[in-house]
Amino acid sequence: MAASGWAPPRLEGFILTDKLGNGTYATVYKAYRKQNTREVVAIKCVSKKSLNKASVENLLTEIEILKTVHHSHILELKDFQWDQDHIYLITEYCAGGDLSRFIRTRRILPERVVQIFLQQLASALKFLHERNISHLDLKPQNILLSRLDRPHLKLADFGFAQHMTSQDAPQALRGSPLYMAPEMVCCKHYDGRVDLWSVGVILYEALFGKAPFASKSFSELEEKIRSHSTVELPPRPRISPECRHLLKRLLQREPDNRISFTEFFSHPFVDLEHMPSAESLDKATKLVLEAVEKDSAGEHSIALSFYCKSLDYFIPALHYEPDARRKEAMRSKICQYISRAEELKVLVSSSNKTFLLEDNSALGLLKEMAKDKPRLAAALEVASAAVNKDDEGSGVDALDLYQQSLGELILMLSAESPGRRRELLHAEIQTLMRRAEFLKEQMKTYKWKSESFGQEELSESVRNSCSLQ
Repeated sequence: MAASGWAPPRLEGFILTDKLGNGTYATVYKAYRKQNTREVVAIKCVSKKSLNKASVENLLTEIEILKTVHHSHILELKDFQWDQDHIYLITEYCAGGDLSRFIRTRRILPERVVQIFLQQLASALKFLHERNISHLDLKPQNILLSRLDRPHLKLADFGFAQHMTSQDAPQALRGSPLYMAPEMVCCKHYDGRVDLWSVGVILYEALFGKAPFASKSFSELEEKIRSHSTVELPPRPRISPECRHLLKRLLQREPDNRISFTEFFSHPFVDLEHMPSAESLDKATKLVLEAVEKDSAGEHSIALSFYCKSLDYFIPALHYEPDARRKEAMRSKICQYISRAEELKVLVSSSNKTFLLEDNSALGLLKEMAKDKPRLAAALEVASAAVNKDDEGSGVDALDLYQQSLGELILMLSAESPGRRRELLHAEIQTLMRRAEFLKEQMKTYKWKSESFGQEELSESVRNSCSLQ
């Protein structure tokens, strides 16, 4: 309850209790509706005395945007009222606190938890981007956790948000310096891509426990942001190649080099395609029916592919299923599909592996033929290292090396003149791609098992965080 010695404002129809937080010109309280359901809400109380022209404009923009956008991962504005002293924004209440406190109490978050949170944030940003709305103040303090079990992120605080098009180039500094894009700090023309930089900083902080430009003073922070050096990622904790790739693309100082919104929304680490929804469950069910049909016909390789594709939809849906009985039934079915996928892998893996491992001498011959091209020779050495790691069973390392080598070799192929070396290089690239795809399929089984049996990790993570607050 509210501490003795002070009292929150009075608002007809509500009982205001705990203070949840405060900013430059507003204080947020937990509140209850007096009548009917005794609904719990949050009320942002803005003192009229503290408002200048800019803050009035920001407040009106926030109300206008929140009244017109409705999305499961954007904080819902239920109503707004005013009296002689205050303006009140009545929103849904988020019991899990904000992401900043959550990260601070956990220090770092597991990559799988971060990926789920990022997917939800990306879903909200996609919704806004389609309506030409930029948030312009993305930071963990403005991202709320809706509840303790099956947490949903809620993007909040639209005080700096703007309707923007690609031609817009506002000059005002907006947001928090630690999460502010370099082009904004440097007072250059900027556009909605500043939100993508902020997402990169949030992702970095969640994974590594601190923001990339954490500093003791604003001048030190400004110097780091204005620098032209590449943003380096810490070696520990280790993160997946997909996550590393996304981080590097988000944290590009030059906006033209930064990942685009289209690329961001379709990035494999964000993976909006498999985000749980009624449509995704329909897709999963259709894919399973295809798998069973092909399996019955003895087309094991195709059946395996359909099972894998269906599980990529089923596993995320399992976590968000609210009904306990349906959740357990879904988990049971998923376990059956995983078991059958493993059986099919045994049936098809022998022939696949034989094909993938045959004629290793071709790589050696290609190395000999590449001695006059240092860059090609170096890429082939990386490919050899990938094969060795693969054979040793170091799947994550091997996959990373496969991706590095293939990126280079494909570029080399496009510049290679017709002839025997080009033919061998083309064949080697195909073999390396097959090996990488085969390795991905092998690694998926463990991932599916851990996710289907360990779905409480995220909820437990949030509960632990809140118990420390």
